[in-house]
Amino acid sequence: MDRVALDLGFIQIYWYSIFIFLGVFFASIAILRETKRQQINQDFIINLIFYGVIFGLIGARLYYVVFNLDYYLKYPLEILEVWNGGLAIHGGILFGLLTVVLYCKKYHAKTLKVLDILVVGLILGQAIGRWGNFFNGEAYGAVTTLESLQKLGLPQFLIDGMYINGAYHQPTFLYESIWNLFGFFALLIVRRYKYLKNGQLTGVYLIWYSVGRFIIEGMRTDSLMLGDFRVAQIVSIGLVIVGILMLIFCKKGTRFDNLYKDKEEKEILF
Repeated sequence: MDRVALDLGFIQIYWYSIFIFLGVFFASIAILRETKRQQINQDFIINLIFYGVIFGLIGARLYYVVFNLDYYLKYPLEILEVWNGGLAIHGGILFGLLTVVLYCKKYHAKTLKVLDILVVGLILGQAIGRWGNFFNGEAYGAVTTLESLQKLGLPQFLIDGMYINGAYHQPTFLYESIWNLFGFFALLIVRRYKYLKNGQLTGVYLIWYSVGRFIIEGMRTDSLMLGDFRVAQIVSIGLVIVGILMLIFCKKGTRFDNLYKDKEEKEILF
């Protein structure tokens, strides 16, 4: 699988970078459509997306580097080579969350409401971004057979791309991409609930994504490890618990308190 999409001689554009960009692009469209529908200040959200993407990418890279510190201490310049892969989504979520919290605090916006708007676009971006792993030949699962992949009804280019280091592998990147895509549609459906409260959609996102990630991470062969444990599975368990708590505690008050669809809330938000 050729990792380079376009070679201009003086610069190479990698498929990995293209799919990261596409993920950010379509996530931003989904977010901006929702803010426009709710008549929320567009400049506020555009600036937040800008800062969130920058610090999210930094966090995703730092997270990956920390868990591969022995290697990067030997080759420190490779820390900057993000086109070779090595972006951990949990690090991106953590730094992105901190960015949202600080940004909302600065502008006195309702953090939970803003998070609910963002997570729908985020999970769509994750679904698209996973395809960058395919072209980089990473985020794959255990060794399997050609026949097993053919039985899944996969297109030939995808089967060929799963032939790595002399063997066929499970396309775990694809499983997560599909899971996230279904999660995107699930969040769209949940968002239509009339009595949905601020914060609950974020709770659903955390549960949906983390359950899928926990299961799929167990199939991968390139997980970040903490001793004998897969880091992503540990974090996923924690995020599921946080998601459940958000569903419970954000439900407090009467049916009409703190609603996500409160038309008057935009006047309080910004």
